[in-house]
Amino acid sequence: MGSKRQQTFAKMERERRVKEKRALKQEKKQNAAAERLAGETELVLDGDLPEGHDEQVVEGQGQEQEQQLGS
Repeated sequence: MGSKRQQTFAKMERERRVKEKRALKQEKKQNAAAERLAGETELVLDGDLPEGHDEQVVEGQGQEQEQQLGS
């Protein structure tokens, strides 16, 4: 039977660098997604709707809301 060869330090170092690089890439993706989500939320809070969302106002509905707020 042949004996197993030990893994070299160079190979372990390469694998460690690859794992770190993947972790950084994943972190960047998560940060970008969080910024996009925060940007969309900010738009909605300002009263603007994101692109592709049309607001349909039923006649009289806006006036009723204004009256309730004024009371």
